[in-house]
Amino acid sequence: MTGTAAIGGDGTTPGRPGGPLPELRHADGRVELDPAVEALPANGFTNDDLRPVPVARRTWTTYNFLALWVGMAHNIPSWTLASGLVALGMDWKQAVLTIALANLIVLVPMLLAGHAGTKYGIPFPVFARASFGLRGANLPALVRAAVACAWFGIQTWIGGEGIFLLAGKLLGESWRTASELGGHPWTQWLSFLLFWLIEMAVIARGMETLRRFENWAAPFVIVGALALLAWITVKAGGFGPLLDQPSRLGWDADFWKVFFPALMGMIGFWSTLALNIPDFTRFGGSQRAQIRGQALGLPTTMTLFALLSVLVTSGSQAVYGEPIWDPIALAAKMESPVGILFALLTVLVATLSVNIAANVVSPAYDLANLLPRLVDFRTGALITGVVGIAIFPWKLISDPHVYIFTWLGVVGGLLGTVAGILIADYWLLRRTSLLLAELYRPGGAYWYTAGWNWRAVASLLVGGVLAVGGSYGGPFPADGLIPALKPLADYGWAVGVASSSALYTVLTAAGRRTHR
Repeated sequence: MTGTAAIGGDGTTPGRPGGPLPELRHADGRVELDPAVEALPANGFTNDDLRPVPVARRTWTTYNFLALWVGMAHNIPSWTLASGLVALGMDWKQAVLTIALANLIVLVPMLLAGHAGTKYGIPFPVFARASFGLRGANLPALVRAAVACAWFGIQTWIGGEGIFLLAGKLLGESWRTASELGGHPWTQWLSFLLFWLIEMAVIARGMETLRRFENWAAPFVIVGALALLAWITVKAGGFGPLLDQPSRLGWDADFWKVFFPALMGMIGFWSTLALNIPDFTRFGGSQRAQIRGQALGLPTTMTLFALLSVLVTSGSQAVYGEPIWDPIALAAKMESPVGILFALLTVLVATLSVNIAANVVSPAYDLANLLPRLVDFRTGALITGVVGIAIFPWKLISDPHVYIFTWLGVVGGLLGTVAGILIADYWLLRRTSLLLAELYRPGGAYWYTAGWNWRAVASLLVGGVLAVGGSYGGPFPADGLIPALKPLADYGWAVGVASSSALYTVLTAAGRRTHR
């Protein structure tokens, strides 16, 4: 094979009995198992969805990654991020600045973790085996999966709400005022179920279908958002007074008290993908493709989308006398059936694109990693869909304080702790060098103690306590869960990353010195 070299996973003779499977290292740095050698043996740590993607199937281009991020960023919760910050007292400039800075920050761990996916063709739970151990990797994987299931429920409820409200404009008042069940009209539950079924149908067709869906969904959603902006601009005769509203916080101490926890919350919004981005970059055609695609896709798209939401909301205030931050509620004010149908399709595509990519792919792989012999990608996706409904997570977004400070802040702190360990292990300690076949072999290089690396687990627990132990407000005590840690709570993601990476590096380095 041109541009490749066969090596043993630990430097031993390739193909020797009982030894590691030989690897092929390509000139561009990507690594795969030698396809001429017998495949990975079947055991409790591998299945078809967890195996390394062969280089021949790593075909995603810069546009594919760009389209992925455009499709994921253009969704209802990211549209309303700016509204949540304005509700907390920021003006639109402060809100957009906070979102832009947060996404530049979270892009860094996104690219660092994504490197492993493209280089070795492995998903997130397999990547985590290098630091946590073959069994220990289930711990961060299940933390990530639990968060994804909650997000899946939130997004599915939003998609169902879009069907309910916009269909009500077409079907009449009886649709919106149907008899209630569990506090909501039964027609809204029907809309929720319908959207859930659509999601399951798309994801059941696998990752290649997802790639094709994101390719056309991304430009469609952009057109839909710009059409909404054009519509409200025409009705308003320009934009309303929202852009002239001063900040209630100013730029003094009151602003900074809100800014830092809000920044951590905005980082927490995509801290999920900062962990499991290898699930997508494992299909990358090159490191350049994933780096350029993500750098062009994430911070620019989120910032422009936040600005777009502010402009549209400003126009709604000029037209209706009050700001309408929910694009579904705003679209429901249209009178044209054609416009309503287009808005409904845009909402469905936007919500589908983010929910399937961000909140189904990861837990599907994570659950497959937990029980490889029983759960494949499609089964894991179905489990995710069921758990996402059972959690009833839509109450999380009813209050901006709970949504930004509690939900996003705590999630960001916990996931930042995991990210710190993965990045320290891969970049600082291993210098991006992994033994690919060993990631699937019990008793091998990443077996540690019975499949668990206690150093990673200890770093996760300590970092997690430091990051979220001081959480306060909402369901937490006003003085914080652990009052002494309350000052750290507003910086949860940063505390999680810094503390876990530092502790893991120290413990691992000390262990190496002990064994010399």
